[in-house]
Order: sequence, then structure tokens, then C-alpha cells
Amino acid sequence: VQLVESGGDLVQPRGSLRLTCTTSGFTFGNYALRWYRQAPGKEREYIAYISSDTGTRTNYAASVKGRFTISRDNTKNTLYLQMNALTFDDSAVYYCNFMERGTDYWGQGTQVTVTA
Repeated sequence: VQLVESGGDLVQPRGSLRLTCTTSGFTFGNYALRWYRQAPGKEREYIAYISSDTGTRTNYAASVKGRFTISRDNTKNTLYLQMNALTFDDSAVYYCNFMERGTDYWGQGTQVTVTA
């Protein structure tokens, strides 16, 4: 199982980024997926959820709802996070995640830094 996040960058406030999580080693369409983030000195924080298969169900943390959009492309085994209207508080390492039989799988993370 491999999850590889990418797309993190330096961005100005009110800017946008799209994060990508490229996966392999499991049947991607069968699993719900999540994005988390972790800022320095803080605990890892849940950001967004997308259901398995067609991904018709999504859920967001209150801190990002209306600004971030999670999506998936099952033909590419890839998860996305579109982030708009970024603020300083969005600076963190972002991780994609799925769970199988009680085991969490994580990527290595991608750094997002919002800076003027």
C-alpha cells in the first residue's frame, strides 16, 4: 500500500492550491478516503471525507467547509483536495488516509504554507 501526497506549496492568503494523493496497492474504489492536516505543535486534524466508489457522500470539518472540496478519480486511483480562500491557519502538513480493518494508512504528507 502506498499513498503519496503532492501539490503543497507556498501560497498567499486568499490563494488556492490543489493537493493530490496518488495511491497504489489496494482497490482504491472500495474505500472511503480522508484528508487530515497537522500544524507545528498541534495534533493531527481531520479535514475532509469522501465515500467509496462514486464518492457521492462528502463531509468537511467546520474550519474548511465552503472553501475546500474533496474529490476522487477512481480511474486514476487518485484523491484530490481543492483548497480555496486559504488563510494563515491553513498552513500545515496535509495527509491523505484510508482505513482497512482498523489499520490506518497514511502518506508522507505535503507541506502547505500560507504566507504574505
